Amino acid sequence: MPATALNAQADTARCPLCHQPNQCAIAAGRPAQECWCMHEDVCAQALERLPQQAREPSCICPHCAREPSPAHGASTPPGAPTDIIAAP
Repeated sequence: MPATALNAQADTARCPLCHQPNQCAIAAGRPAQECWCMHEDVCAQALERLPQQAREPSCICPHCAREPSPAHGASTPPGAPTDIIAAP
């Protein structure tokens, strides 16, 4: 397999925000129903931080899918409502 194909394959297993393993079942060759994102909420603000070109080829990790942290330039004040997208 060419090196570029290996790099592209490795990228789908990493979070495009933090570059850590994203724990994606699909990237690991398992059914989508086994993926963590099918059973947990994903913060809408986390998805908004994702660059448009990175939205389809790879998934964010469970840590980045939670509410934005100050390290990502955003925070939610205590008691403030959050926009959460529920898993189907």
